[in-house]
Amino acid sequence: MIKEKGQVLLDYINKHVSLTEAEEEVLLSKVIYRTYLKGQFIVQQGDVCKYECFVLSGCTKTFHVDNEGQEHIVMFSIEDWWTADMGSFITQTPADFNVQCLEKTELIMFSYDVIEDLYAAIPKLERFFRQIIQKAFVASQKRIIRSFSLTAKDRYIYFRNQYPKIEQRIPQYMIASYLGITKEFLSKIKSDLIFKQ
Repeated sequence: MIKEKGQVLLDYINKHVSLTEAEEEVLLSKVIYRTYLKGQFIVQQGDVCKYECFVLSGCTKTFHVDNEGQEHIVMFSIEDWWTADMGSFITQTPADFNVQCLEKTELIMFSYDVIEDLYAAIPKLERFFRQIIQKAFVASQKRIIRSFSLTAKDRYIYFRNQYPKIEQRIPQYMIASYLGITKEFLSKIKSDLIFKQ
């Protein structure tokens, strides 16, 4: 079973860089497999993020809690996605974000030290992780632009079109938080869209 789970990760990595069988064995010997229950935290705000995580199954949310106790969701992650507080992981400083499981979630986890060891042992993995981080950075920049250039309705339509598999799996108030609107306003947007169909 673990070999099958590892193969999911290898298939994902091999879409970006080609690993030899020997390199695949080294990689799989270094990873941690872990299952979290719904509601459990992978990272908590203020703690140092110790792992970069590949989602095998399940769903997580990444969010910041402000001084008033308001939750601001910045990302969801499902199968074949990565999750962590990247800033905390890269700098090994306290996390600005929480990562919490919205479902029972199976992960493949890389510790900071293991990633560094893997870069030395398999240099092409450094290229792979650079590509992943670059894509995440571009997505984050585009999201910032959408947040101040699109209406709430257009942001919701974009979210629904871009992430159709996520919307069915998470509560409406979390989608509203991600979009930066109230759940009542999201309900109104959805009603308007249904009415216009």
